[in-house]
Amino acid sequence: MVNRDSRFSRSAAVDPLGPVRDPGEPGCDVFLTGTVFLDIIFTGLDSAPVRGTESWARGMGSSPGGVANMATALARLGLRTSLAAAFGDDHYGEYCWDALEQGEGIDLSMSRTVPGWHSPVTVSMAYEGERTMVSHGHEAPPGFGHEGAAGPGGAVFPQCPPRTRAAVASLTPGRGDGWIGEAARRGARIFADVGWDTTGRWELAGLTDLEHCEAFLPNAGEAMRYTRTDCPRAAARALAERVPVAVVTLGAEGSYAVDSGTGETAEVPGIAVDALDPTGAGDVYVAGFVTGSLAGWPLADRLAFAGLTAALSVREFGGSLSAPGWAEVAHWWEAAPDGLRERYAFLDELVPPAGAHAPRRRAVPTIGFRHSA
Repeated sequence: MVNRDSRFSRSAAVDPLGPVRDPGEPGCDVFLTGTVFLDIIFTGLDSAPVRGTESWARGMGSSPGGVANMATALARLGLRTSLAAAFGDDHYGEYCWDALEQGEGIDLSMSRTVPGWHSPVTVSMAYEGERTMVSHGHEAPPGFGHEGAAGPGGAVFPQCPPRTRAAVASLTPGRGDGWIGEAARRGARIFADVGWDTTGRWELAGLTDLEHCEAFLPNAGEAMRYTRTDCPRAAARALAERVPVAVVTLGAEGSYAVDSGTGETAEVPGIAVDALDPTGAGDVYVAGFVTGSLAGWPLADRLAFAGLTAALSVREFGGSLSAPGWAEVAHWWEAAPDGLRERYAFLDELVPPAGAHAPRRRAVPTIGFRHSA
């Protein structure tokens, strides 16, 4: 088992939590855990691959994927982000570790490199505004995965999540994760999404950790199946009976949310962009919403910002490395259409001056060249 020193990035262009920080706050803003994949993304396909034929893509990129999409999106928005994950000791794992720790400033002190374990890999093919993925990987050995990684002092991770403002969890139907409840008991605000229910049951009661969550952010299809409704807005209202804030994402149409504590509802339309690759857009949306929530923004502003960051992400290759930072947000705001100026006026006090910060790294076709150019 290998541990490496890491520390939070302090170099973000904007600290959105600056006005709410105090000396006694946790050192970590957001904690998350999961599987890191190496993503290889093909774009520019004219159609879905056809059996027995060879398809050529006009674009290709590679980047850390899986839970790395969310971690990178959070870090690029200025949140001190901690990730617990297993990494393979192959070149793919080394590349992903370095890209996250050195490139993004993500704290990996709770992560581990697993000797003899190869990195999970996903090939994503983007076409017609959608994507198809093929993945390969093996479960990490016991004690090395995100459910068993050793934390500070050698304690087993699920019993000792770090002290943090918030945590992002991916709920699993029919299974609870002990760390979620423990993090909530320690004062963390829990934000959760959910994957597709492969069992086909779609039982809301099966999402046992929902009771610990402040906000739940499924997409429209998931929300309607879980609530047995035929309208995303009705689904959000039904979910708000189970969780303080229910957010239902509507794809290109935007998102709708209900705050059961205040009775407030909000709906914000999507932003039209030329989409290149939708990989990781949902993760970027959640990161934007978490950022606004921790900063104390109004519900509608949180939806607007989350939708903006997701829209900016689909214009680039890859999942994690397509996530926008504040420089990209500032660049968009400078040229934003007149019809959007009022809705996004809250950005005036947030975005950095134009050209003040270098653009972020993007996904590249190769893991790395042997010699620098």
